[in-house]
Amino acid sequence: MFYRRKIILGLIELLGGEVEKLRLQKLLFLYAMKKQNPEYDFVPYKFGCYSYSAKADMNTMVKRGFLSETENKYKSNTTTYFQKLKLEDARLLQEVVSNYGQMSSNALIKHTYLNFPFYAIRSTIAKEVLTGNLYDRVEQATPKGEETTLFTIGYEGISLEMYLQKLIKNNIKLLIDVRKNPLSMKFGFSKTLLKRYCNSMKIEYLHIPEVGINSDKRQQLETQDDYNRLFTDYRNTTLLETTTSQKQILDLLKEYNRIALTCFEAKPCQCHRTHLAEAIAKSPDFTYSLKHL
Repeated sequence: MFYRRKIILGLIELLGGEVEKLRLQKLLFLYAMKKQNPEYDFVPYKFGCYSYSAKADMNTMVKRGFLSETENKYKSNTTTYFQKLKLEDARLLQEVVSNYGQMSSNALIKHTYLNFPFYAIRSTIAKEVLTGNLYDRVEQATPKGEETTLFTIGYEGISLEMYLQKLIKNNIKLLIDVRKNPLSMKFGFSKTLLKRYCNSMKIEYLHIPEVGINSDKRQQLETQDDYNRLFTDYRNTTLLETTTSQKQILDLLKEYNRIALTCFEAKPCQCHRTHLAEAIAKSPDFTYSLKHL
């Protein structure tokens, strides 16, 4: 079993073996905020902090019989995982349960909104929970970038939640997937799921495969020189053949103001999205900013 799933089972065990789904997300979040490299990251969702990855793991554990599920609760079918945790993680979980385990769901929501207001910016109930001047914290945490900008972003080495956070914090309105084949073994980054999760964050998603690179050309990329040769070929072929798609992207930038081109590689110098963005930026109609995230 993945260690991160043991964290969830250990937390439920400390809570008496049963917990409301919303409370579990909040308590798992408070545990994560105490760690430098937590097992789960979170996004601002309709009731505050939420981890899609944790929910996917819980779904898997339900299917495998480690958890039972009702409409509003999870119940653990095992009581052996807390003792298998690292000592520091066990200590942090005990601290979270001691400090917050007796709080109601509403009290947990208010506590996380007050102390971590960024995670309340997509909440549908924030104004009800934080009355008067308290809601100002959420307003101040809401990204406000409005300058028309073409961004690029890769998802290598980061979780789905941290990736979505980057989009949200840069106030991106449209994500354009420029992979030829938008499939990934990494959770959340295949086309259907990525579109769903972007839409849940109020970010539009569009796939333009024409500007991607065929997978057979991406074999044996070991050095920067290998990448440079690939991108020379890309500029001399695909970019010359896809001017219509490039104009489409520029038109979308004018419409949405803040859009991002996405592919896999973390480093812009190792991804074709950089050369695509630079080609678009050379258009006489491009008078905007270009930024690599």
